[in-house]
Amino acid sequence: MNTTRRTVLKGATASGVLAGLIAAGALRPTQVMAAEWNKTAFEAKDTAGALKGLGAAAPAESKDLILKVPDIAENGAVVPVDVISNIPKTTSIAIMVDKNPQPLCAQFDFANGALAEASARLKMGQTSLVKAVAKADGKFYTTQKEVKVTVGGCGG
Repeated sequence: MNTTRRTVLKGATASGVLAGLIAAGALRPTQVMAAEWNKTAFEAKDTAGALKGLGAAAPAESKDLILKVPDIAENGAVVPVDVISNIPKTTSIAIMVDKNPQPLCAQFDFANGALAEASARLKMGQTSLVKAVAKADGKFYTTQKEVKVTVGGCGG
């Protein structure tokens, strides 16, 4: 059987069923609201400003905050970053790259005892420190690691 025809028929059937459920009142589309975002922290031009925007002016170093990044990134456009917080009552994790135009790259919030782990793919234009900042029980903790960004496979 023609796969294009099958795909079109499946899509049309699913759309018809969905429209029928909405018309019958079984499904009620509601307005989706995005979470508030920290404009001050994300628009900061330096790491100190981003930390201030987060409310973490002087975070303490912690061995319980684990940052997994490559030592050398061959492609600065896609640098994998994993952060795991073993600090009890962690409510948020932020990831920063010192030499990016806006250092704060990502912020993840956790609630109700969720497992405090975050993963992202970041863009880095040059060799820089990557920092993770965790908020736990009202206090801030940090860890960092330098990532060398290479151009054309050459160390830099």
